Order: sequence, then C-alpha cells, then structure tokens
Amino acid sequence: MLDYLMPKWPEVQSQLQMIIQIGLLSMLLYIALLFFRGTRAEVALVGIVIIIFVGWFLAKTLQLEELRWLLEKLPALLAFGLIIVFHPELRRAFAEIGSNPYRLWRSDDRRTEIVDALTDAAFHLSKKGIGALIVVERDIGMRQIVEGGTRIDARLTPELLSTIFYPNTPLHDGAVVIRNANIVAAGCFLPLTHSQLSHELGTRHRAGVGITEETDAVVIVVSEETRSVGLAHMGRLVQNVETDRLRRHLTNYLVKGRRSTKGLLSKGVDKVKDVVANPENPDDTEPSTE
Repeated sequence: MLDYLMPKWPEVQSQLQMIIQIGLLSMLLYIALLFFRGTRAEVALVGIVIIIFVGWFLAKTLQLEELRWLLEKLPALLAFGLIIVFHPELRRAFAEIGSNPYRLWRSDDRRTEIVDALTDAAFHLSKKGIGALIVVERDIGMRQIVEGGTRIDARLTPELLSTIFYPNTPLHDGAVVIRNANIVAAGCFLPLTHSQLSHELGTRHRAGVGITEETDAVVIVVSEETRSVGLAHMGRLVQNVETDRLRRHLTNYLVKGRRSTKGLLSKGVDKVKDVVANPENPDDTEPSTE
C-alpha cells in the first residue's frame, strides 16, 4: 500500500494545498462581505470579485496571456485602492473584530435589535390607539402569505413599522411579515383561527392566533379598541402584555433559541393547569390562551 501511495503523494499534496487555498480565500471573502454588508462597499466588492473571477476564467480558457499578466499584477494595485476608497468601512471592521472576535466565525444576527424594534413599535402604536398585526417568521416559511401582500423588503425599524399601520393608509389593514430583521411584506391576509376565543376579540386577534396554529411564527397584536398589546404563539394568545413581559417573551423566542413544538405544547398544558389551580398568581413564563 505504501509503495503504491508514495509516488502519488506529491500529486495528492498539491491537490490538498489547492483545496486549502480555495477554502481560505472563500472564508476571507465571506468575512469581508459580512462586515461590509449594508454599506456602499458591499456592491463594489461583489463587482470586483465577479470581474476578477470572470477575467481569470477567460484568460485561463482562451489562453489570453496579456489579460492573465494584468490580473496577476492587479491585486497589489487593488489593495492600495481598497484601502483608500473603503477606509471608513475597514476602520469599522477592525474595530468590531477587536471588540467582538466571535464575529469571525459567527454571523451577526440582529435578533436583539428585532426585539427592541418590535417592542418599541408595539407600545408606540398602543399609546396612539392604532391597531396592528405583526408576524415574525421563524423556521416555517410563509411564502404564500407574503405573496398575497405587498412586498416591502426594507430594514425593520420602529418608525417604518408604525408608519405602515397609520390609519387610512393602503397597507394599514393587513398584517406585516418580519423575516431576518427585514419587513418582507405588508397588507397580508392571515387565516382565521377555528378555536373558541372570547367574543370580545375581533378579526385581528383571530387572524393572529390562526397563523400560529399553522406555523411557528410569533405574532404581536395591538388592539385598536382597548389599546392593549397581545402576543400569540403556537395557537395560544396572551392579552394585556406589559413592556417587560413582551420583551422577555420575544427574547425567549427569537434570541435564546427555538424550542420544539412538543416542548411548547407540554409546557402550555402545564401552564393551563397552574392557572386553573392558582388563578391569583399565574406563572407567565409561556403564553396561554386567555
């Protein structure tokens, strides 16, 4: 076996080196795009990478020696150009690496910002007496729901979310779908629940509970009549949620990890038993139908 492998070792070593180089280069490009995401440097970097790879492929395939020579000399000049043009972005990237090295191998999700934005928007709308239906998509996609509304594809901010639900605007009467810290669509129509809810609850609450019976989404419902904030998840609804409680629930669902449906249902049953046994001091760690 050794006599067979030893003559082939230089070729295998060459292949391994090439794979390692491609992997390191891909990782560096991914990190660069991750840090420059959302800035003017992102589009420029994507364009530069595409041009280099297309040029290299053409030079290699068509044996264009002049183009190949130019591409070999380009990285040195390109490095100085990137430093000059993207100086603010590079400074920010190095500062973030120094303050949070974990970003090198873990993407920077905005789940904490999502919680703050949703909480601020919900209670701002509540104080103004403006009804709202906000759906936060999780693992189960809602493509059909999104396609039935109006595409937004904008970064989630409390101001934009509040503006969408302002009365008499074209999109205020439907639901807003949030996906990956973005407002994907507005004016979406949701399926109504078949469960027995209080007769005081309107269509907005029934739609909020209905979508959570079909998906694992988290839904915030702001009542226009009572100015209360409700939270629906896994077919259960909590009404009159205070600021701290809403923030705690959203943090549990969106930041601390996604729990299994089985675990949520079992805890929901235990919650109902606790409320029945001790209605004066219910434990509010999980939403329950009220």
